Amino acid sequence: MEVIIVNDYEQLSQRACDIIVEQVHMNPESVLGLATGGTPLGTYRELVQANGNGKIDFTHVSTLNLDEYIGLDSSHPQSYRQFMKRELFDAINISETRTHIPDGRPDDLEEECRRYEALIEAIGPPDLQLLGIGENGHIGFNEPGSDMDGETHIVELTESTRAANARFFDKDEDVPAHAITMGIRSILKSKRILLLASGERKARAIKRLLQGEKDVNFPASALLAHPHVTLVMDQAAYGMKGETDAG
Repeated sequence: MEVIIVNDYEQLSQRACDIIVEQVHMNPESVLGLATGGTPLGTYRELVQANGNGKIDFTHVSTLNLDEYIGLDSSHPQSYRQFMKRELFDAINISETRTHIPDGRPDDLEEECRRYEALIEAIGPPDLQLLGIGENGHIGFNEPGSDMDGETHIVELTESTRAANARFFDKDEDVPAHAITMGIRSILKSKRILLLASGERKARAIKRLLQGEKDVNFPASALLAHPHVTLVMDQAAYGMKGETDAG
């Protein structure tokens, strides 16, 4: 695992953007695995700016998102489809037909899991998968205790994860209780993984990850088995003070 420590969230976002730009320069037809939540927002803002400045071209790029809430239509403002449209897709030169997110309201949930996993194989796997890390070590919506060999599946969200996502909803009870997510095995199919961590609330999870012990109750530890993981974190997530950049 390559570890890059930067000063703050702004530097983290810029470094992550630079890595994605480099990937697309190497392969203009790259498949990018994308994530939602608060951590990648700065990266997406940097990518929008880079696209506007002509530093990256998304014309031939395809994307695969990690997950989607079950029960939310793709037009729902808090669906991950709308999140991605607001934060990235609508502001860059990418065709909507090249952006892929699980359907949160399919006729058959199990069939949607099979369809999405087949799609990952058909157009990917991702050349680069962007990930955040949950305070409990979840990646995607793979919560503690998830099958380390699992592919795209339905998951019941823990109370801690629902609480972390409640800020995006008007009322706590509006936060969906289930999601469809790429499984850990699905994620590990990616050729390269870019893991981002920012803030003191992620420090405990990062410390546990860097201890290097694989544990089914800490899903992020599955990344230790992947040959090409880059972890970019700020000082707060690393649990340190003072200026440093280990990358």
